[in-house]
Amino acid sequence: PHTHMEMPFMGTVSVDDFEYGTRAAVAGGTTMLIDFAIPKKGDSLIDTYKVWRGRADHTGVCGYSLHMAVTWWDGKPRQDGTEEFGQVGKEMSLLVTPEYGVTSFKCFMAYKNVMMITDEQMFGVFKACKEFGALAQVHAENGDAIDEGQRRLLAKGVTGPEGHAMCRPEEVEAEATTRALMIGSRVNTPVYIVHVMPKSACDA
Repeated sequence: PHTHMEMPFMGTVSVDDFEYGTRAAVAGGTTMLIDFAIPKKGDSLIDTYKVWRGRADHTGVCGYSLHMAVTWWDGKPRQDGTEEFGQVGKEMSLLVTPEYGVTSFKCFMAYKNVMMITDEQMFGVFKACKEFGALAQVHAENGDAIDEGQRRLLAKGVTGPEGHAMCRPEEVEAEATTRALMIGSRVNTPVYIVHVMPKSACDA
């Protein structure tokens, strides 16, 4: 479970900030939430963490914690199957310490050219999660298939909200869920799929 407070996303910002979002949580009997700190591609994970902490610490009215998204990866696979960590992996190793307290990292298989990472990069992120004792999380949808569907629908003049569902048929999520779990199995680390809608994804 998670929230997205004050999240910039593809030219928009989520409507709930930490003040109103946490007020709504408390009004409904929820006393703690876990939000996502999401860096832009190329941005420092630790700097992004500090930005989210600044937002939440100044206006939030209930307890909170943070998941961290990994939207880019600069590690390199070695010949022996291990990973040579770059900046992102090194920052992950710091974020899991008590000073920061992050225990989970999320990969996006969707949102091509914005948040999506490749399978090879996801192998690297999962290996880092395993080494640092963190939980790997995945937004599992086939970003290439969605991108192709979006372009096809736009060419036919479909620009309304119905296009969102039309370019995301069930198999787009089922395939990505299966692939994410396969990568987790190859790395031998647990994987948490953050959104599961169709039965075929549940069966994966």
